[in-house]
Amino acid sequence: MKKLFYLFITFTVLSSCSPYQQALKKPDIAEKFRVGEEMYNKGKFAKSNKLFAQIVPNYRGKPQAEKLMFLYSKSFYEMKDYYLASYQFERFASAYPQSEKVEEAAFLSGKSAYMLSPVYSKDQTETRDAIEKLQGFINLYPESEFLPEASKLVQELDFKLEKKAFEIAKQYNKIAGYTGDYDASIKAFDNFILDFPGSSFREDAYYYKLDSAYHLAMNSIESKRQNRLESVKAHYNNYKKNYSNSERMEDANKMLEDVTKELEKYSTKS
Repeated sequence: MKKLFYLFITFTVLSSCSPYQQALKKPDIAEKFRVGEEMYNKGKFAKSNKLFAQIVPNYRGKPQAEKLMFLYSKSFYEMKDYYLASYQFERFASAYPQSEKVEEAAFLSGKSAYMLSPVYSKDQTETRDAIEKLQGFINLYPESEFLPEASKLVQELDFKLEKKAFEIAKQYNKIAGYTGDYDASIKAFDNFILDFPGSSFREDAYYYKLDSAYHLAMNSIESKRQNRLESVKAHYNNYKKNYSNSERMEDANKMLEDVTKELEKYSTKS
């Protein structure tokens, strides 16, 4: 036990005298920069970040500031502190527009914002912010080596917004089963189709729109019933025109059959 105790004491003393600990305590900013960069190159980003944070104000306006600020920003990124990384990279790109690192900084600012984007079911403010930053990067650097990755990230973020919007519209359809407000469901899917014309959920949206129109018509008051039944036929024809090979055509055909029978009653009356 005594041997372990002495080893622990020795290790503690040696650690307290390490170059990092010495640089942390000394006022020499050049030494802090040197050791900070050394820590960064060794992958000890939290230590390098702590040293860089101490000297950032002292290097403003100096030639070394550009390198320091990029490493400082990158250390946040490597520590997975994506909020501060995005902010610091954005500041770097603004402060050093002629830097050879400005393109990378602009990309990493957007990628950091991408990392902050939550799952689709949560508020998508961060997602929209990430899309704005990455799209801004794509527009500014159309020939960048980072362009393929940036485009892929934007596609993923766009899909998240599509998924969010589709699930909200689908929820309207589900709620209408209890409230009977299928009109709101139809409007929700109309908005989705308009906002996301190339969405992979487009077929689903058209089907649920047809389904909502069908239930709205079948449960309508007499004064509105015939017009709404005719509307279902229009929705059906639109769905069949675009998705005639869909697995849901059998269900759609059943809806049309029901609607046609109901409309025949009005033909008989006339």
